[in-house]
Amino acid sequence: MVTAPALDLPPLFRLVTLREVGDAMAHATGIAETEGAGTLVHVGRFDLAEFAVVLEPDEPLWQARRALYAGATALADALAVHAPPERPITFDWPDAIRVDGGLVGGVRLEWPVGAAEDEPAPWLVFGATIRTVALGEDEPGLRPLSSALEDEGFDGLGSDRLVESFARHLMNAIDIWQDQGFGEIAKNYLARLAPESGVRRSIDANGDLLVQRMAAKEPARHSLIGALSRVSWLDPETGGPRK
Repeated sequence: MVTAPALDLPPLFRLVTLREVGDAMAHATGIAETEGAGTLVHVGRFDLAEFAVVLEPDEPLWQARRALYAGATALADALAVHAPPERPITFDWPDAIRVDGGLVGGVRLEWPVGAAEDEPAPWLVFGATIRTVALGEDEPGLRPLSSALEDEGFDGLGSDRLVESFARHLMNAIDIWQDQGFGEIAKNYLARLAPESGVRRSIDANGDLLVQRMAAKEPARHSLIGALSRVSWLDPETGGPRK
């Protein structure tokens, strides 16, 4: 593990860099209580941008999980800055990220086991993994449901630059949340879901996705906690995004 700063991060962040065999999410949750908010764990890998950041929201835990949306939006905005024209960046609710329809990675959220729902949690950890380069013998066309930034024309966008950009966009997202309320974060997140005719979507105060269809009296509720318990984009064997 290397703790000397190596990335250009905003002043509130403290960088912890792990070698390629490290696990950013596991390490961040392990040190979250002692190191505190702003600790950003980054794994130095060639093929993946893998990182996790410790957060300490003031809201009770049942509301604070909405930080997932702020983090996902910040990451998508960071990608959009470097994206070639006509390369849409979209979400599969709640945690997967696609570029032009191909899965490039996703996000995660952890909190202390047994933390009280009606009190602020000691910490949250937001983590993300984005495939920058597709390793292996497969040609891009042979895996149409997955992709990598290199395949999508993100020339020169390595892990370091993406993490730096994410950190700045996360600070901006937090400022928006504090100044304008969560509604602006929700609007930005929902705008990146695949459009569906006759459907209106919103995010409840506890982070659940509400889907209102024209013919239905009540919206369908999709549990954020339930969805976060099974990371949709993660390949448990490789520790990276599914192919």
